[in-house]
Amino acid sequence: MNKTIVITALVFGILAIILGAFGAHGLKKVLAPEALETFETGVKYQMYHALFLLILGGTNFVADGAKRTVFYLIVIGVIFFSFSIYGLATNKLTPFDFKKIALITPVGGLFLILGWAYLLFAVLTKK
Repeated sequence: MNKTIVITALVFGILAIILGAFGAHGLKKVLAPEALETFETGVKYQMYHALFLLILGGTNFVADGAKRTVFYLIVIGVIFFSFSIYGLATNKLTPFDFKKIALITPVGGLFLILGWAYLLFAVLTKK
């Protein structure tokens, strides 16, 4: 499980760097400053959670079952939160109206919170 967590962390990190550079250079001329700031929020949260997963995958302090649960919560959270933000920020550039699925963003945020909270619970209850 640790290898899967670390690989996912690395993929999320690489994608965050690529998307951050794309936002800063490729989208700067076509997005309003507010939309670009929104896009950058998605990148930041993706990178924060890539680092989170990297640490999680490298620790033996948390039981494998708890790691698995936290991993899935964080992965779902990043996909729902960050990737929906990317869609919403670039909404005017695509034929699909991402505003139709805008409720995915707070659901993703909830999954991220649940991942952190579950890890806290696992650490507090570990004997």
